[in-house]
Amino acid sequence: MPNISNSTICYIEKDQKYLMLLRNKKKQDVNQGKWIGVGGHCEDGESPEDCIRREVREESGLILDQLSFRGVITFVYGNSMTEYIYLFTSSAFHGQQIPCNEGELHWIDRDRLYDLNLWDGDRIFLHLMEKNGNFFSLKLVYDAKDHIREAVLNGEKLLLYPLMDENGNETGSMQTKEVIDLENLTYKEPV
Repeated sequence: MPNISNSTICYIEKDQKYLMLLRNKKKQDVNQGKWIGVGGHCEDGESPEDCIRREVREESGLILDQLSFRGVITFVYGNSMTEYIYLFTSSAFHGQQIPCNEGELHWIDRDRLYDLNLWDGDRIFLHLMEKNGNFFSLKLVYDAKDHIREAVLNGEKLLLYPLMDENGNETGSMQTKEVIDLENLTYKEPV
């Protein structure tokens, strides 16, 4: 039976930058070496809003004054894990930033965001988040090699294109055409 959990993530913005967390301090971290927003698992009795406010305070020292609930991401990892992630943004906060025990916090320019080592699915939802203000539901299915295999937006399956390396070989990763165009990636037409 798969492990099911509920989590939150927040992309905090100031001066055209997002507060990003490089996950590099925890052992056996599924996010090891990846850049993500600030957030974490919901505790018993917490709403998503309660959770994200607590997680942001614990991980960054910042106190969120206002939240925008942007979407729900269903993260499926093989047959072993399903995680429902509640996505928030905020540009209204106060407090003194503190070091995080899970990784390094950095303010990253929005136009450099896609240069980071992100999950393939994060690239999709970050693009959706920045493209428009509409609430969305996104299902992301990954294989055991951390490659995205399926993406479903608001109940409609997205077409994914195989990515190619500089030698013209498939990398194993797949991506949407919107993200491919945004990042100027090399891809192959799906069969």
